Amino acid sequence: MKKNDSVVREITAIVAVDRKWAIGKDGRLLARIPGDLKYFKEKTFGGVCVMGRKTFESLPSGPLPGRTNCVLTRDMNFAEDEVWRGDIIIAHSASGMLSKLNGFSGNIFIIGGGIVYREFLPYTDVCLVTKIDAEFEADTFFPNLDLNPDFRLAAESGKQEENGYRYRFLEYRRKGKE
Repeated sequence: MKKNDSVVREITAIVAVDRKWAIGKDGRLLARIPGDLKYFKEKTFGGVCVMGRKTFESLPSGPLPGRTNCVLTRDMNFAEDEVWRGDIIIAHSASGMLSKLNGFSGNIFIIGGGIVYREFLPYTDVCLVTKIDAEFEADTFFPNLDLNPDFRLAAESGKQEENGYRYRFLEYRRKGKE
């Protein structure tokens, strides 16, 4: 990640949801769809990934390679100025994280969990949504962008099917940021 004081960039949330905008259950994804995982990697590679501590701890292989990993946590045992499990940026608030990222190049991706998505939604310009045509038992949800007057559906892929799941990729943009 390089420092560049003149960078203007978008903040993008990237998420997979079911028909009811559910994103997870018991700290796990609802479904593992290889095409969605590939899409996530292609979009976020080389960027900055902001996630909650629980999301970070759920990563099967530790920090996401090829990306700057940023962890938002309310746990004050994680000091913001110390290095945690390698080169991880830590902050205790959304505004604190944005302040730390100010001036750094690279696209910023909000990757979860539910609380982090909600805290960053006011700052988010684009939402890349993998919409799974199914309903799952869930305990964590993403805000329904179809009902949010600040966002509009800007692009939609064709339907895809993999591992018994039908899905499509949607792009929502904040109105006025088109």
